[in-house]
Amino acid sequence: MKESNKGYIIWDWAPQLLILEYPAIGGIVTHCGWNSTLESVNAGLPMITWPVFAEEFYNEKLLVDVLKIGVPVGAKVNKLWTNISVEEMVRREEIVKAVEILMGISQESKEMRMRAKKLGDAAKRTIEEGGHSYNNLIQLIDELKSLKKSKALDNKKD
Repeated sequence: MKESNKGYIIWDWAPQLLILEYPAIGGIVTHCGWNSTLESVNAGLPMITWPVFAEEFYNEKLLVDVLKIGVPVGAKVNKLWTNISVEEMVRREEIVKAVEILMGISQESKEMRMRAKKLGDAAKRTIEEGGHSYNNLIQLIDELKSLKKSKALDNKKD
């Protein structure tokens, strides 16, 4: 990573989780891949959704229609890269409108950001010690250890 007068230049994989957790980050533009979706939800960030293909359209539906923490701007139809025309590209005006909604002062915008933050807080609690995911993982590890121990005992009997 190299510092410039406008910020940082990253020459390798960006430390996405570190960036998403940075206090100045108010939202993210995402292609709606599952990893980016989970990381953004965990960071408590609302999203501008820009799916391109595959499951990204389902993830967008989850973010926009179910969780209500996303503003759509991307393709409306799942197409192959080779079939995308200039008419189907996202226009500057659509991006501007989405950013204004995401970062705006309207009640809808504030509620979207609050929902995203609450989801992020809940996601963090579940992986902390004592949280549901944490406890389930510990239980799985204990069961696997127990299974291994019982198999070892069975092998000794033979």
